Formats: sequence, C-alpha cells, structure tokens
Amino acid sequence: MKKQIAVIVGSQRRGSFSRKIAQALINLLPDTFVANIVEIGHLPIFDQDYDDDGATPEAWSEFRKTIAKADAFLFVTPEYNRSYTALIKNALDIASRPYGQNVWAGKPGAAISVSVGKIGGFGANRHLQQVLSFLNIYIMPQPEAYIGNAAELFDANNHVVDPSASRFLQAIAEAFAAWVEKLSH
Repeated sequence: MKKQIAVIVGSQRRGSFSRKIAQALINLLPDTFVANIVEIGHLPIFDQDYDDDGATPEAWSEFRKTIAKADAFLFVTPEYNRSYTALIKNALDIASRPYGQNVWAGKPGAAISVSVGKIGGFGANRHLQQVLSFLNIYIMPQPEAYIGNAAELFDANNHVVDPSASRFLQAIAEAFAAWVEKLSH
C-alpha cells in the first residue's frame, strides 16, 4: 500500500516559493508515496472553547481526520521574523487538540524552510522542529533543509532550474522516503 504524505505549506501568497518547493518535492518522491498539499488557510483560528463547548468548526474536524489518515508529514515554510508562519502554528494547534487527541503523534516528518535570503530560513526551520518534536513527530535529522535564494531557483513555469538546488531537493526527497520507510516497519 502506498504511503500517504500530508504536505503542509506555510504560505498562502500567490507565487509562494514554499509552495513551489513543496510541489517539486512531491514530484521527486518515489511512486510508493502519494503526497498531497493539505490546505490550511481556511482553518479558523484555534480556540479551545470551540471544542469545550461542542461547537468544533467543521473545518477543524475534517482537517483532523485528514491528518490522522496520513502516514507522514512534510512541512514547508517561509521564514517570517526568524520563525515559521502563524498559518502552520494554527494547523499544528488544531490537530494536536483536544488534549490527549494529538493526531500528529508517532509519525515521521520533515521540516523544510525556504527563503529569498542566503541562510534559507534557518530560524524558521529550527523553531518549527522544536514544536514538531514536542508534538511527537519524528523529525528527519539529515539532511537539514534550509533552501535559500529561492527567487533565483525557478523558471517561468515554476520548474527548478538551478542544478545544485535540483540535486539538493532530490537528496531531501530520497532521505525523506528512506526515513518514512524506516519508521514504518
């Protein structure tokens, strides 16, 4: 059976480099994987009162079901102010609650940060990994995935044109596939 990969992208921006990188990684995964971007921009802001009052938004319930069905996760985020985005934080909170019902837990994942700067969103990546570890997602340790100079990596059709970046993305996809397989047995 094919592994189901939920890809979480932390940017809603038209022309998002994070979304382009996510799509490139999806295309590089082996055919034993089915990877899809799970949209998170429509999710209402997390507020525990909704669950406590029995008024859980339908969007939360559907998102939790989708995450529960996934075998593994790829998180791709831009860096905003040396951290990952509020969009991802909201999604993490929604699917880790109510207390004791964390649907992220016990599954492999990887954090990829994308930036137009040279250091590739290092701060966002490390901060995201800290939270993912707390949520008991088994984070792929290597290769670390900080993708810099993102504005220079794509052609007009959103294909990665930088040979070094193409090789690095292939290495990430291969390592992620091996990580998921290793933790699935």
